[in-house]
Amino acid sequence: MVTLSKIYTRGGDAGETSLGSGDRRPKHDIRVAAYGTVDETNSVIGLARLYTGPDGADADALADAMLGRIQNDLFDLGADLCTPEDGKRSDGALRIQASQVARLEAEIDAMNADLEPLRSFILPGGRAAAAHLHHARTVARRAERLITELAAGEPVNAEAVKYINRLSDHLFVVARRLNDGGRADVLWVPGATR
Repeated sequence: MVTLSKIYTRGGDAGETSLGSGDRRPKHDIRVAAYGTVDETNSVIGLARLYTGPDGADADALADAMLGRIQNDLFDLGADLCTPEDGKRSDGALRIQASQVARLEAEIDAMNADLEPLRSFILPGGRAAAAHLHHARTVARRAERLITELAAGEPVNAEAVKYINRLSDHLFVVARRLNDGGRADVLWVPGATR
């Protein structure tokens, strides 16, 4: 576990940050942007969970438990991305595993089997939790774009790329589940506002 005895260090005052390897990178570096956007995804999921927990307006114990596991996974993903695979301290570094990707796929398949069939693209909205999850899904897609850009120039764990790709699909399906199994989805009507 990590122990944080001091919240600020002044180490980033010159616009750089330390990676898990100990190397310093500019705060605008693609690697830092990638794991920062993973953290942003996690924050939006936290907002959705305000509604999915036991006292939430869209309470759903199964969805809330899945989202809680995903939040933990996203810290794993951030740790994976902040420790370059070809850098110092890469041996034994925390990495996303195939089993985490497989769990997302199994959950997607199980939830999707109970949903109304898609008859159009879905506009972000519906119930509060679903709207936040659609937001989280779009942030996860941005994280994916950054991670794949990073992977074009540096080694990146292939399972990390798979995980972030499956995550946006998972969040989409959870949002539909929370929108009354898809019955409260807001559907796109092509050309309706012409």
